[in-house]
Amino acid sequence: MRKLVLRLAATAALAAPLAASAAASPADLVIWGGPIYTAVDATPNVEAVAVSHGRIAYAGGKAGAQAMVGPKTQVIDLKGAALFPGFTDSHAHLREIGERELVLNLEGSKSAAEVSQRLKAYIEANHPKGLVYGRGWIETGWPEGRFLDKADIDAAAPDTPVILQRADGHAMTVNSAALKAAHIDGATAAPAGGQILKGPDGQPTGMLVDNAMGLVRPLMGAPTREQRLEQFKAGFRVETAYGWTGVHFMSVAWDDVPLMEEMDRQGLATLRVYDMVDAAEAGPLFAGGPRATPDGRITTRGIKLYMDGALGSRGAALFEPYSDAPGLKGTFVTDPKVMAGYLDQALAKGIQVSTHAIGDRGNATALDLYEQAFKADPAKGKAARWRIEHAQILRPADIPRFHADGVIASMQPSHAIGDFHFAPARLGKDRLKGAYAWQSLLKSGAVVVGGSDAPVERGAPLIEFYAAVARKDLSGFSNADWHPEEKLSRAQALKLFTSSAAYARFAEKDLGTISVGKRADLSGFSVDLMTAPEAAIPKGHAVLTVVDGKIVYDKR
Repeated sequence: MRKLVLRLAATAALAAPLAASAAASPADLVIWGGPIYTAVDATPNVEAVAVSHGRIAYAGGKAGAQAMVGPKTQVIDLKGAALFPGFTDSHAHLREIGERELVLNLEGSKSAAEVSQRLKAYIEANHPKGLVYGRGWIETGWPEGRFLDKADIDAAAPDTPVILQRADGHAMTVNSAALKAAHIDGATAAPAGGQILKGPDGQPTGMLVDNAMGLVRPLMGAPTREQRLEQFKAGFRVETAYGWTGVHFMSVAWDDVPLMEEMDRQGLATLRVYDMVDAAEAGPLFAGGPRATPDGRITTRGIKLYMDGALGSRGAALFEPYSDAPGLKGTFVTDPKVMAGYLDQALAKGIQVSTHAIGDRGNATALDLYEQAFKADPAKGKAARWRIEHAQILRPADIPRFHADGVIASMQPSHAIGDFHFAPARLGKDRLKGAYAWQSLLKSGAVVVGGSDAPVERGAPLIEFYAAVARKDLSGFSNADWHPEEKLSRAQALKLFTSSAAYARFAEKDLGTISVGKRADLSGFSVDLMTAPEAAIPKGHAVLTVVDGKIVYDKR
């Protein structure tokens, strides 16, 4: 009872001064009718939210919001659904999310044989001219117990070049026709930072890892402006329907920056997008500095680098060999000396850096390089808010370095679901101690933000939230080897996708909480993430997505 009285008192204290001023200024939008969580520690819950001119004008008791309802106010009844600050996917590949919707989608394939069947059906249904591209397969749990092979593809497409990208985006399997068109054979040397997997006969299996994928990319050709526009439209549509209000867009091609800015001017950008440009294309960003559209909807401020590859395709850089492949330790995708040059330039120009690092050696080396760069100007280093994307496998001794260096750990909880069934084999039990160590990083004082890495993963915020608080796969399975002590509380998980995500893009004054004066980015879900049973969380769906006070998705 005492807690209830204190909560009501806090709500009344917030509501009283706002309601009086509201009477003379009706709101554009009022939302009530369900639990509302603010992500503000002092006032975690309110009864209603009012929005004026794209910003939150009131957050408090229902009576205060009622006073702001005028003849033109749009009133939204949540009908029991739960409202939160706008959920931001802090690591996603926006155009590729749209691309997934428009090409052969191999997600959920339960075997190499099924991939072959789906490819054959796709070709029969679409009669594609030229190369066929698909993405989304992953061999975890396949009865074949192996990666996809060129023979699997040849069975469905013996003459047409086919490229099928693995879900992690760090490997692809191509068929014999594609290998021939790209002039890849048993004598072809893998480029630095890449692997061409070969069979006992010394010939390529069709599997190309990391930088070796570049050998066949010319076969695909560059997408046209019209194709990229359609991909973005599909990406915006998918993300807002999931309930995301913003995306930190990783590995952005520079030509996509003006395209998204033009979409914003035309009212087509329904998400708040924060761009991290592929470092190889970032010359204009270094020359011109950070940029944003007038409404702040499209912001370009950082670069994306790659330290190593992915765990599933054994490209993640480890200190010790893979437990299930003793001859491999993974690879550096970018030469550390090359990376150091980018870092020095970024620090001098005020450009944020995000570095992909998955293996323990990849993460330790990225931290070493950050620290080396920060020595040139320690004050700038502390304020830089540089990030390590994924931070998946860490030596326990490296965990405190994130806080000490002011480095943000940008992590994707669903990777713990996706990797659960193969990471123990890749790493062995001992290295799991520093794997997906969300709680340990937070306890060390580090800022941790949450994303999905879509289209590597499905990209649904409720799956990400569930993974963070349950640390189980979607069937509810886990065990002691998966270190359940690393799971998060509901309040911690909420901040991963709201207030911490805002901090990671230098926008904590404008985004991340339901607070008066902040931009009205709001996410409504059918399930109350803070009280629902764990298993119910991923079964929910978005009911309302609001960006800058405008409803961009409504399924109440």
